[in-house]
Amino acid sequence: MRRSFRFLLRPTSKQAAALAQCLEDHRQLYNAALEHRRTAYRKAGVSVRYGDQSAELKNIRADDAEGQGRWSFSSQQATLRRLDKAFSAFFMRVREGRTPGFPRFKGWGWFDTVEWPKDGDGCRWDSQPGHPTTTFVRLQGIGHVKVHHHRSVKGRVKTISAKREGSRWYVILSCDSVPAEPLPAAGAVAGIDLGVAWLVTTSDGGHVTNPRHLVTSADRLAAAQRDLAHKKRGSSRRGRAVARVAALHAKVRRQRLDCAHKAALTLVRDYDMIAHEALRIANMTKRAAPEPDGQGGYLANGASAKSGLNRSILDAGWGVFLTVLAHKAESAGRELIAVNPSSTSRTCARCGHSARENRVTQAEFVCMACGHTAHADVNAAINILRAGLALREAAGAA
Repeated sequence: MRRSFRFLLRPTSKQAAALAQCLEDHRQLYNAALEHRRTAYRKAGVSVRYGDQSAELKNIRADDAEGQGRWSFSSQQATLRRLDKAFSAFFMRVREGRTPGFPRFKGWGWFDTVEWPKDGDGCRWDSQPGHPTTTFVRLQGIGHVKVHHHRSVKGRVKTISAKREGSRWYVILSCDSVPAEPLPAAGAVAGIDLGVAWLVTTSDGGHVTNPRHLVTSADRLAAAQRDLAHKKRGSSRRGRAVARVAALHAKVRRQRLDCAHKAALTLVRDYDMIAHEALRIANMTKRAAPEPDGQGGYLANGASAKSGLNRSILDAGWGVFLTVLAHKAESAGRELIAVNPSSTSRTCARCGHSARENRVTQAEFVCMACGHTAHADVNAAINILRAGLALREAAGAA
């Protein structure tokens, strides 16, 4: 099993400057390689591949020994492979008839990671194993950087990445052969319904609170963004204002991730099998399409209410939660089943009658056929559990 381990870096001021320069040089390499591909195809109809650009790296490094030549050859190859993957994804979307989205040049704020594809090649995890108290990671051109090593690393370190988030730097280790840590059987199964009022509702009536981290920080974010709007572009004061806004958003993101880990761990400990809806969150949070009224204007389409719901869904972090739950379930040896979400919230868990009118309010469910009443989210979670058990039974019979 492969897992990632993320640790906060504590670089010196010189090391932080070197990390920033390393990231900038890799960004320029990415953009130069993209321009190379665009120009070659536009002027000569030639498609440039990863192998062609990788072969030119030796000359690039020799011509710019104090710039590109300082960094790991392998990390630069990883950056070129990153561009190649972007083109592969572009051509795949073209073949499938989706919106293509041609690869773009990366601005300063859109390139935040440098990867070293092999431990020991331009990088070394735990580079000073004899140190009694501190763990270091060595990165070529940067040196031995202190790591806030708050948990043990399991498995074999395969790749090492350095990532910038605001004013912080992190090291991310991708490890192979990480042993599973199966939990003892809990003797229970559950279906879960994700919501906004409650983050998670289980089929046995349990609830996990939705902390609404973005709402909690909304006043501070609004004040920081108003302050940012008054700053002159390019000034040092604007830079500090941008950093404040970024720090607040980063805090919300960390809080949301922490909540997802705690909620997922509780579920994995309590249930052997968990069924959940296969939600397409990107589709659910799309902006409402405008409806022309035929007179040069537009009809009311509920866009304002929809935008508020979209914000609440994204603040709840359903996608983050489901990703964390999948990883924890795999590690613990639990079974996770995704079911079709169609009609789970409007179908009666007692008689099976399905109608929009069954859900009287957001929280109340009253069946129009049999009169069954229940909490709407609990009723939906029971339907999700039954669908999950049916899928498991069908898979076992196949």
